[in-house]
Amino acid sequence: MKKLKHENELLKEAIRVGGLYLKKRGAGEFEATDGADLKVTAIYKLLVHDNLIQPLAKDQVDLPHMRHKLALWISRNLPDNHPLLQD
Repeated sequence: MKKLKHENELLKEAIRVGGLYLKKRGAGEFEATDGADLKVTAIYKLLVHDNLIQPLAKDQVDLPHMRHKLALWISRNLPDNHPLLQD
């Protein structure tokens, strides 16, 4: 798994956008006290359920791989001129 440039910032954006998607979809809402790991897991599972991302292989379903998958997802859904995608 090759780390993306600005992967941590992309993950934060993925959690923000994924939280909005979760709420808009009616699948729930995050509390202020919910940790990042819970948010990553919930967003990953919802995106897989809605067929917006391909699921990880069974032996790769862990937090580091889910975080990377969410960073990839958001990087593909941001506009080309977004600051996080610039070199």
